This record gives sequence, C-alpha cells and structure tokens, in this order.
Amino acid sequence: MLFRRLNWNVVGWFRIVSLISYAIILAGAIMMAYNMATKGYPIKLGLSFTGGTDVTVKYVAATSSDAIKASIAKIGVTDAQVNTLTKSGDAANERFTISTQTDFGNDTARLWSALGTVGHVDRGQSEISSVGPSLSREYLIKAVEALVIAIAIQFIYIAFRFGWNYIFGLVVVIALVRDAAMMIGIYALAQKRADDAFLAAVLTVIGYSVMDTIVILDRIRENMKLMDGEPFEKIVNTSILQTMARSVNTLATVVITLVALLALGGASLQNFAFALLVGICSGGYHSIFYSAPLVTVLRARQQKMEAARRKRAIERGELVEERGKRPRTVAEARAQRPVVDRAEVVAKRRERKEKQKTQGSRPVGAPAHYRRKRSEEQFPEEVDEAVDAYELGHEEIRMNLDEFESEDAHKT
Repeated sequence: MLFRRLNWNVVGWFRIVSLISYAIILAGAIMMAYNMATKGYPIKLGLSFTGGTDVTVKYVAATSSDAIKASIAKIGVTDAQVNTLTKSGDAANERFTISTQTDFGNDTARLWSALGTVGHVDRGQSEISSVGPSLSREYLIKAVEALVIAIAIQFIYIAFRFGWNYIFGLVVVIALVRDAAMMIGIYALAQKRADDAFLAAVLTVIGYSVMDTIVILDRIRENMKLMDGEPFEKIVNTSILQTMARSVNTLATVVITLVALLALGGASLQNFAFALLVGICSGGYHSIFYSAPLVTVLRARQQKMEAARRKRAIERGELVEERGKRPRTVAEARAQRPVVDRAEVVAKRRERKEKQKTQGSRPVGAPAHYRRKRSEEQFPEEVDEAVDAYELGHEEIRMNLDEFESEDAHKT
C-alpha cells in the first residue's frame, strides 16, 4: 500500500533507466574487448565450455592455496582457480580443487611433480580429470540453443497470453536480452568464470524476470478497462505503483537468501549465488522500471506508424475513411456521435408546418383528430429543444379524440 500512495512518475524515468542499463552493458563490453586484446578471451569461461583440467589434490599436511598457485605457475599454469575442499575426517587446508584451462592430457607427471613441491601428496585420494575441447564446444552450442529456445517460447507464450499483442511479447524479449547482457557485462567486470552454474543462473533469471513482468503487464491490461478514457501513460504508471509492493517484497526475500549463500556457501555455490544475485537484481530492475514503461514507447510508435500508413493509403486512394465503424471505447463513441444543428432542425420543423398548412391540417388519409394549439411565442423554449420526428425516422403519433367522444355520446 505504501507505493500506491507515492506520486512517482515511473514512466517518466524511462530514459534515465535506459541510460543506466546502457552504461553497465557498455562498461562490460569495454572490459571484454580489453580481455580479448590482452588475454585472448572476452570473458573467463569454465572448463565445461573451454576444456582443460580439473584436479582434486589431498596433502598429508596442511598448506595454502597461494603456495599451490606459486608451484603450478612454474610450469606455465597462471589461470588456475584454487579452492579449499573439506570432507569429514580431513584437517583444515589439506584438500584442494584446482581448475585450469590448460589441458595436460597424458602429461600429468609434470603437474604431479609441481604439486609435490608444496608438500607430500596422498595420491590415493587425489585425481585428475580432463575435459576435451570437442566436448566443451558441443556443450557451449547446446547452452546457446537452450537459451534461444527459451526466449522464443517466452515470446510466443506472452503474445498468446495477451491476445496475440506482439508488443507485450517484444517487451519481454528485449528485457530478457538486456538482463543477459548485463549479467555477462558484470561477470566480465568482476573477472568471474562463466561455467555451467552461470548458464543455470541465466535460465533461472529468465523465468523469474518473465514471472514478474507478466504480473505488471496483466495489471496494465486490467486497468485499460477500469481506467477507460485516461491517458495510457497514466494507466501504465498506476499499474506499476499497484504492483511495486509485490515485486519489491519478492525481490528482497530472494536477495537476502542469495547474499547469505554468497557469504557462507562453499566455493562451488558462491559462483552460482553470485550469478543469481546479479541476474535477479537485473531482472527486478528491468521488470519494474524498464519493461512496463517500454510498453508506452512501443505503443506510441505503433500508433504513429499506423496513422502514417493510413494517411499514405488515403492519399493514394487505396483506403477510404471508414464511417459507422463500431467504437471500441466511450471516447471513440463520443467522437463518432454526429453533431445536431438545432437551427437546422427548427428550420425544417417550420418548413414542415408550412407545408401542412398549405396541404391541410393533417396528412392525406390521416383520421380527424383533436389537438390543442400552442403558439411558439408562448413557449419559445420548445422551439429551441425541438427535434424533427420525421428527420429522425419516426412517425408522428396523432390521437383522434373526436371519434371517442362521438362514440361515447352515441352509447349514452
């Protein structure tokens, strides 16, 4: 209820919101270009996408991750990600996981030799697994296909859900693409690895962002009926404020959980929690402040293009102005209602009276009747409000009271 009482013009903030999104995406693009020029890759990718070596090493005595990085750096491994792994029965800082994009293949002896310089390695509880480049390339292609299919299905569903109105579907797709672009840009700025957990986070964010956006768009559709006649910008802004409490509360509960998972979770969960946190915040930001105002922009462009198309068609003679078209709103009905010229109506009424005087007091074939005459000078207001019954398509009803009086006299 708090947001409903606020006098915020969220639709008017559309340009500022767009500039903030563009700034973040541009910064991420610059960082990816810098990484490509200096390191040979735009963004760090996990082993699932690039291939490489994944090592689990168990030392007899405690050591540090910095010592392990220094030892494998001597054999040319500078991109290694070393994390502590703890199992029941292990002492602290004895078991580690090492991920590197360097593919050792069958040359594992060189790696074991470098790790042995740090301390005695328990080979029975240590292992090396390699991911080939062909498998990683196939996995990356499948991930991109899954993302494209998900976005396409979302577009079709939203268009169907809102009566095949492509504007609503297009708004959702644009917001989803911007969410993905912001996640990739922030990952590049934070120098995080985009692995399979990142892909899972992207698909999760797509579902969350669409769910939140549908709630706002559905409220806009309802208010278009309840607030008929109001400016469309006001309808959209009211709909945003009415649903903002629900969106903010949902976003806050998810963010609190992800922050706790990011701070207290393990190394494997921290990357997933970071990706979700970035995506959820981006999705909530776009669904509230970007997606709904974008509807007004696209609708205004659609109406402008339609008006220009009709104007060109009329000028070429391919289209004639439609008259008598059934109005969709009260405003259109009022606009199409013909304007009655009172002076013309009164003039026609007088002309009809003069014609009746010259031809007789009543139409040909009409029965005798009794009618009390009243002059227009005595009742001028009736002349101003007069409506010609014949012009409106109705026949004048005349009552013959003389016949009824003669019949009553005969009966008595």
